[in-house]
Amino acid sequence: MKTTPFTHFHEALGARMAPFAGYNMPIEYTGIKDEHLTVREKVGVFDVSHMGEFWVKGPKAFDLVQKVTSNDVAALTDGKIQYSCLPNETGGIVDDLLVYRFSAEKYLLVVNAANIEKDWNHILKYAEEMGMKPGVDLENTSDDICQLAVQGPLALKAMQKLTTENVVDMEYYTFKEIPFAGIDKVIFSTTGYTGAGGCEIYAYNKDADKLWKAVFEAGEEFGIKPIGLGARDTLRLEAGFCLYGHEIDDTHSPIEAGLGWITKFVPGNDFVNRAFHERLKEEKPSRYLKGFQILDKGIARQGYPIEDAEGNQIGLVCSGTVSPLTGKSIGTGYVKSGFHKLDTEIYIRVRNKALKAKIVKMPFF
Repeated sequence: MKTTPFTHFHEALGARMAPFAGYNMPIEYTGIKDEHLTVREKVGVFDVSHMGEFWVKGPKAFDLVQKVTSNDVAALTDGKIQYSCLPNETGGIVDDLLVYRFSAEKYLLVVNAANIEKDWNHILKYAEEMGMKPGVDLENTSDDICQLAVQGPLALKAMQKLTTENVVDMEYYTFKEIPFAGIDKVIFSTTGYTGAGGCEIYAYNKDADKLWKAVFEAGEEFGIKPIGLGARDTLRLEAGFCLYGHEIDDTHSPIEAGLGWITKFVPGNDFVNRAFHERLKEEKPSRYLKGFQILDKGIARQGYPIEDAEGNQIGLVCSGTVSPLTGKSIGTGYVKSGFHKLDTEIYIRVRNKALKAKIVKMPFF
């Protein structure tokens, strides 16, 4: 099992550790609810060094990224980031990812930890068709880079103490290469997976100790805390963000998943399997990913059946939890067309009981 350059800090702090995507990762420190609320109200730090980083460079870089991702890379300018997905050849999604544009001939793709090898092989297949070569035009630097996600309303204010560059005024989904915390250069970006605002800091593994210590020292006056993957999941669900392996996978289209906004059918964007998704959008899907709130007492879990009032199955739960912020039982699931409109009454089958629920808007707060 792999470790990240920050593992010794997690263990020294008494984090509950568990395997995740082949890594020994912190699940919680002081408890999921406490960590969740820290991010919503102050500032929390996630070790996300397990994420994958691929560089795509050279004169064919744009063509490759435009081919393998669903969003329109032509809309990017230097210093901007796109949320996107890698469509597969059978109507589903290989992975969701971030696309960073450094220049017209240099892009960084940030992918999910569990899918690094799968994504690399998928992209490489199309790269080789274009005559591009690994080690020259593509580079997998996932094992060389560490990353901290500093999230919360006070995150940028705290991190501003560690650089002379202006970061507090950075726009959402932008990045800079800047000197930071005594490190010559980091990638400092503002995306986030919590709905609470904040930033991500990418550095080389050799600078990991320096980065961790500086971030926590700078954030001390703001109540900074380390946050585990447990709260990362409740935060992203509360914010209505998809998680690969739950809301999205190899069998669901981005159109069904409510990700039409990252699936751009514009001229020149001939991405993998475009015609399938375009037709699905025109003809309307038979199922939709929706958020729901359980009105009875109980919690939905992945794979639980969703039913209509007569007990007929109309879908499946993707994710579920009790929102630490609101105390409501919330979740996501795919439901048949006709049951996807706001306030539609549905039922979640939990341990042989049908719990009343309703379709609600996301985010859940």
